[in-house]
Amino acid sequence: MFVIIYFYLRYGGIYMLEDITLVGSTVELVPLERSHTDELFQAGNHQAIWTYLPKRISVLKDMMHWVDEALAGKRSRTELPFAVMHRQMNKIVGSTRFLNISEPNKNLEIGWTWYSPEVWRSGVNTDCKYMLLTYCFEQLGYVRVQFKADIRNERSNNAIRRIGATHEGILRKDRILPDGYIRNSNIYSITADEWPEVKNRFETKLLRGMHD
Repeated sequence: MFVIIYFYLRYGGIYMLEDITLVGSTVELVPLERSHTDELFQAGNHQAIWTYLPKRISVLKDMMHWVDEALAGKRSRTELPFAVMHRQMNKIVGSTRFLNISEPNKNLEIGWTWYSPEVWRSGVNTDCKYMLLTYCFEQLGYVRVQFKADIRNERSNNAIRRIGATHEGILRKDRILPDGYIRNSNIYSITADEWPEVKNRFETKLLRGMHD
């Protein structure tokens, strides 16, 4: 049985990028709220998560700032952040978001994705990416979705390649990380004309219960 995704819009019409809850087979993606901060901290209180990301979360105050920055991006309409709620566990296990949103050009990036190590290689990432990409291409009518990853982060790069994204190149000296390291980032994308083939790959993986 294919995964069924339900779309719920809180505001506006279905072709506007607004608050939305996406329900998949394993997780729900719910609009990020400040009330999620404590649960996000519990899920993200593992330093292995933050090794290659531009922020470090060590104490609850760090997560409070992280959530506030995500919500500021939402208010500016450049980001749309989600909390990842595991349906069976009934708890938050991570976060992801749309960012660098360009509604006039119908493109955006999926990023700031992280999960608790307890759900790594569990299928959570496959479920999340399938829902987000389906929404982008089939509901919003977007033409391009981008992904970025530190070139050293083998786990993230492999996950992006496995979903069928095309490697476009390396963005050199892209970010200065908290430890002072200046990272280079791999750039990937999926375009609307590639989506049917990528979607078929997702649905094959989901039917087989394959892990990320």
